[in-house]
Amino acid sequence: MASIIRASVVQSCTSRFNLSETLDKFENLTRLAKERDGTQLVVFPEAFIGGYPKWSTFSCAVGDRQPQGRDEFLKYHTAAIEIPSPAIHRIEEVSKATGVFVVMGVIERDGGTLYCTAIFVDPVEGLVAKHRKLLPTASERLIWGQGDGSTLPVVGKRFESCVQKAHAVHTKISAAICWENYVPLLRTYYYSLGTQIYCAPTVDSRDTWQSSMQHIALEGRCFVLSACQFATEKDYPLDHAVADPNNRNPDNIMINGGSVIISPLGKVLAGPTRQPEEILTADLDLDDVVRGKFDLDAVGHYARPDVFQLKANIPPH
Repeated sequence: MASIIRASVVQSCTSRFNLSETLDKFENLTRLAKERDGTQLVVFPEAFIGGYPKWSTFSCAVGDRQPQGRDEFLKYHTAAIEIPSPAIHRIEEVSKATGVFVVMGVIERDGGTLYCTAIFVDPVEGLVAKHRKLLPTASERLIWGQGDGSTLPVVGKRFESCVQKAHAVHTKISAAICWENYVPLLRTYYYSLGTQIYCAPTVDSRDTWQSSMQHIALEGRCFVLSACQFATEKDYPLDHAVADPNNRNPDNIMINGGSVIISPLGKVLAGPTRQPEEILTADLDLDDVVRGKFDLDAVGHYARPDVFQLKANIPPH
């Protein structure tokens, strides 16, 4: 039996922190992935809904916050979404209409706190899970709260084989956001729950990111689907911070993409791409996960539980 599904990563960006425009973009890109490529699973970048405020300082210095920074945070807070919300319902409706399972980075608003979150939306069941980024990186800690162990799902999903109709393919899907992928124990936790499709929404467009994604695929013997934003100055509000305020140009790159799909043995199946907006698609043979674990199972025969043990604190805090 052919245990193959078709998956895509979308390289795109938030539309000027405008929720309505960004949701329209999401719908158009999801429909394109389905109609053109026949995709069954699509991954969108980190903070696709709500936006990634690249170069913003929020007028902060150690020991000091300015009124204009509070105003900027108010705008950013307003651009975020609650879970559940009408925006989540719109995403569920698109997933249902297309039959595509969606993994997407959003900025989640919960009271006065924002979280960098990945949502999992099933075309039948709707929103089935979310993952809040455990530890925002560097200045991100000014604007995002920390997730806890209660939102570390590995979601089970049954697909129909894209090459052999009526054959069910059982998968396990996880998400680690941007530099969470540098947390070895988080990766190990996902491996211990059997992740097969390891989604990595990000805004890290450095060349070195590719090495990290390839390493994770090899280490976890899983498919790695990394969707990165590609954004230029024109994709942000006119008054948004930029790298060089004296050389503003609508075409200056803010985030340079690098989306990629990698197999459990480290083979690049699609990408990396530096195109402004692109959908990468690949067929994932889930049997390759088992083939890979023949000689390396990081939480099985290649583990030493007599020496090392993993402890996860998963109740909500």
